[in-house]
Amino acid sequence: MNLSDIHSPADIKGMDAEDLMLLSARLRTVLINKLAARGGHVGPNLGVVEATVALHYVFDAPKDKIVFDVSHQSYVHKMLTGRIDAFIDPAKYGDVTGYTNPRESDFDLFSMGHTSSSLSLACGLVKARDIAGGDENVVAFIGDASLGGGEALEGLDTGGTFKSNFIVVVNDNQMSIAENHGAVYEALRELRESNGMSPNNIFRNFGYEYLYVREGNDLRELVKAFSAVKGSDRPVVVHINTMKGLGLPVAEVEKEKFHWHVPFDMKSGAALNPQRSLSYPDLFARQMLRKIEEDNRIVVLTAGTPGAIGFTAERRAAAGDRFVDVGIAEQDAVAMAAGIAKGGGRPVFGVMATFLQRAYDQLSQEVAINRLPVVAVTFGTGVFGIPDETHLGFFDIAMISNIPGILLLAPSTPQEFEEMIDWTLEQDEVPVVVRCPTYPFESETRVLPEKFTGPSYRIVEEGSRVAIIAEGGFLGRATKAAALLREEGIAPTVVQARMLSDVDRKVLDSLRGYDLVVTLEDGIVDGGFGQKVASYMAQFSVRTICKGLPKEFLNGYNASDLLKSLGLMPDRIAAEIKERL
Repeated sequence: MNLSDIHSPADIKGMDAEDLMLLSARLRTVLINKLAARGGHVGPNLGVVEATVALHYVFDAPKDKIVFDVSHQSYVHKMLTGRIDAFIDPAKYGDVTGYTNPRESDFDLFSMGHTSSSLSLACGLVKARDIAGGDENVVAFIGDASLGGGEALEGLDTGGTFKSNFIVVVNDNQMSIAENHGAVYEALRELRESNGMSPNNIFRNFGYEYLYVREGNDLRELVKAFSAVKGSDRPVVVHINTMKGLGLPVAEVEKEKFHWHVPFDMKSGAALNPQRSLSYPDLFARQMLRKIEEDNRIVVLTAGTPGAIGFTAERRAAAGDRFVDVGIAEQDAVAMAAGIAKGGGRPVFGVMATFLQRAYDQLSQEVAINRLPVVAVTFGTGVFGIPDETHLGFFDIAMISNIPGILLLAPSTPQEFEEMIDWTLEQDEVPVVVRCPTYPFESETRVLPEKFTGPSYRIVEEGSRVAIIAEGGFLGRATKAAALLREEGIAPTVVQARMLSDVDRKVLDSLRGYDLVVTLEDGIVDGGFGQKVASYMAQFSVRTICKGLPKEFLNGYNASDLLKSLGLMPDRIAAEIKERL
């Protein structure tokens, strides 16, 4: 069979075991070719090729419901459900997203990219089926890393109470993005080492029947196991032992590095377009290692994403017990940070902006209400973060800046980034979030005239009539727009909004006689810092234009094209100001 002939799982139903194994091998080859050319989640997908083929061979999707946790491991699922051209035709590589998406196919139940939700979603599907009197199978496919998240344990708890079909496939490859952390993984290890016979069985304790598959990449064994539980009349866990990155030697060896990877050479694993400069995550990690040496109170935390904050395996080893990875459990990380601060320590939580929203309640309750000096540093922020609707990093300003008592800071240069973190660790009055810009800083070499000593706006250029106020990531756009306006005889005042959770009344008071104020922010306008400025300037009857990103779940966008369409390029900003004046 040609891969291009696969339009749905029905096309593989008549295959025998040998054909299925040949199909799996061909799918893996095609998958590696695309990943090498385009990048993406390498290890998670290569490790579940056989499991995905077996799932679709045994179960009858879309009647049977299959929920992929995170869904970053759904590439083979897409290949088998009518989207094979996006994997075999380089011209169509960009036709599908990296996660399940119902707008692409009826086989995709949810658009999702955050972890630990599959069990709860599947529990909902079970309840809806039972109310309607249906008989379809409901399958949650969850990795061991996701199993350590709080919502996953809550879903596991609920699912164990059902008296009807509920199938949980636990894909155990002994890895999160980096190594696993948490007691649940000791329980999984005991099950693996005992071939599923250990009395310390977390799944049986939650009320599930249990089946272990030692060779989780053996297609015959997988088909046998899934066939055994299909149509089960009670909750059951199928625990499969797989290898992350299977079939690509460099990914098998360097599992953390190849969890997700930019385009790479298949033989060496080297990136085709390697980063040539230090990045903000590198800068952060280096600074934290220095701080750990200087201050024995400092503890750096992350929630399963150490690489995203610059903490390579070598740096984690250097930090020792002063670096804590709680696994994919942001709520635990923030609440633990609050406890560290209450106990006299100085916690610093490094986190992707999109994942910090998973701990909104902890930021509000445990941290802000208790006025604990927790420090969080967010990465992947703004329009230049991950352009997928499940991982957007531009909702953070509106979210964080409107929690009472939390100070949100936005640096514009590497120097200022380090100085803001230094300042946050020297004070103990308020919790602080430092919003890290998202781009290499090769060109950001200018030295600021003064050291950051506290939350305030900074007047970058003195002018009259019109003021452009920009937060850190967009300050360069403001200065470039101002330069264009000066060529037209208009001399704007340029202001950097270094704090986004409140306004600098002293600076804004000095603009009360202006004709126009324009705010620029690398986040959504609704609820952002610009609206705070506009509200304050309204008392002076000063027209204020707030420019930023739309309150939308954008998906697969090109950042430059988006900024052009929103009039956020320097020439368009300057032209709009000239027109308004």
